[in-house]
Order: sequence, then C-alpha cells, then structure tokens
Amino acid sequence: MTEKTLNITSMSQLEGQVPDVQLHGNPDAWKCICKASSKEQGWMKSTKAMSFPNGVLIQVSTQQGGNVAEALEFIPSVKLVVDSGGTCHFLPF
Repeated sequence: MTEKTLNITSMSQLEGQVPDVQLHGNPDAWKCICKASSKEQGWMKSTKAMSFPNGVLIQVSTQQGGNVAEALEFIPSVKLVVDSGGTCHFLPF
C-alpha cells in the first residue's frame, strides 16, 4: 500500500495522482473552501461545502498521521456561490 496523498484539491488532481481511484456519484458536489497539508509532517485540514435546496452542508476534516476527525454542520437558508476566482461565498436566499 502506498502513502496517502494529502494535497489533492480537485478531481483532476485526484485522477492524476491516484491511478486506481474509483468514483461513485458526483464527487464534484463538494466544493473545497480551503485546504492545508504537510506530507512531511503527515497532517491535513480541509473545509468543504455542498449545496442543497434549503441550505449548505459544511464538512471540516482533520488528519494527523493515521487519526482522522470529521465534523458536519448544516446551515439553513443560505446558498453557496463560487465566484470566477474559485472563492466560495455564502449568501442568504
């Protein structure tokens, strides 16, 4: 087994760096808000968002070595808008 790749932020990176990746559903449903990682130190932190008709689901992930922590929060009555520069904004309905 190879080491886990911690610095991927897009599907094109995933498919280029993990040759045996298997995808189901729409992996682009999650939008990366921010991500930081260190391969040398073995850690990764990321925040992603997914739009729903009545709000946005936020996922925060932290990995330190082999330990992973996840948190989810649903924010009602907002929509996720990604501007031309790729920055995510949360706007009220």
